[in-house]
Amino acid sequence: MAAAQSYPVRVNAARDISLSRWLWLVKWLLLVPHYLVLLVLWIAFFLLTIVAFFAILFSGRYPRRIFEFNVGVLRWTWRVGFYSYSALATDQYPPFTLGPASDYPATLEVDYPEHLSRGLVLVKSWLLALPQYLVVGIFVGGWGHLLGPGLVGLLVFFAAVALLLRAYYPQSIFDFVMGMNRWAIRVTAYAALMRDEYPPFRIDLGARER
Repeated sequence: MAAAQSYPVRVNAARDISLSRWLWLVKWLLLVPHYLVLLVLWIAFFLLTIVAFFAILFSGRYPRRIFEFNVGVLRWTWRVGFYSYSALATDQYPPFTLGPASDYPATLEVDYPEHLSRGLVLVKSWLLALPQYLVVGIFVGGWGHLLGPGLVGLLVFFAAVALLLRAYYPQSIFDFVMGMNRWAIRVTAYAALMRDEYPPFRIDLGARER
């Protein structure tokens, strides 16, 4: 059987060996400064993606500075999610930076594309990505979580209960949560026009991509 191809959006993380039983109860409060900054960053992300859309449509290239900024927003969001309720897998407070943080246990990288299809840019983020949105909606919850928190939220809740009662984060839950987060981030990068390669329909489990 052929090995799975590596996707150009790489999401890796290392779970803390020891996690606090109680800290997860107040992480939402500790992260208020991050949430405020991310609100502004995601508004900029959306507006710059529109600029990138027209740049790709006319030139076939994603402006490098916009690309690096948008990757930084994804990177920052992933670190906050890994610390909080997308994984609860570290007690190390996330840094306030768009750039790589080599000493932080959660990393995200997207390869810069030298050329992008001017035709695909018209249909990627709404038509082609629709099946992916349906899957990701099951993972992370759809319609602003009105239909429930999704599988990620449910499994992270089970992990939180395990931490509270036994000071133990089940490895199998962590591996599956990582796979679902990885899938969701790949789809986000694709929908943001960063790559032409269609996200694979597979859950790559575990801390690191294989």
